[in-house]
Amino acid sequence: MVRPRKNRIVAFNPDVSYFKPRGIPMIELEEVCLTVDECESIRLADLIGMSHEEAGCRMGVSRATFGRIVQQARKNIADALINGKAINIEGGNYRINDEERIFVCCKCNKKWEESRGTGRPGYCPSCKHGKFIRVWKKK
Repeated sequence: MVRPRKNRIVAFNPDVSYFKPRGIPMIELEEVCLTVDECESIRLADLIGMSHEEAGCRMGVSRATFGRIVQQARKNIADALINGKAINIEGGNYRINDEERIFVCCKCNKKWEESRGTGRPGYCPSCKHGKFIRVWKKK
């Protein structure tokens, strides 16, 4: 039996879900699907410039898994750009994390909560490690 896929933590839900080459009717275009978690990986790695380790930590996956996600995303985008295909952003295994302010240290696994408006904390209050992720609060 195959292990179920783990939901990736996504902090950005794209407002635009479709891109297409200009001047070509939709009926004539092939389409490439870019999942929401692949879009998030491109945002973290290429737009923000995070390392794969830090970005994987933020998405709740390993560095290697993050590398595979971003590699597939880049392949899909390259296919669309080179071959003139439309890009449809939808689906994937993800969960939007924009409501709660709970953090978990990647080093000591300490959980802590911070109020909104204080910005992103700089380090873990327990071990002073600078790498941590924001997680969902159990309801």
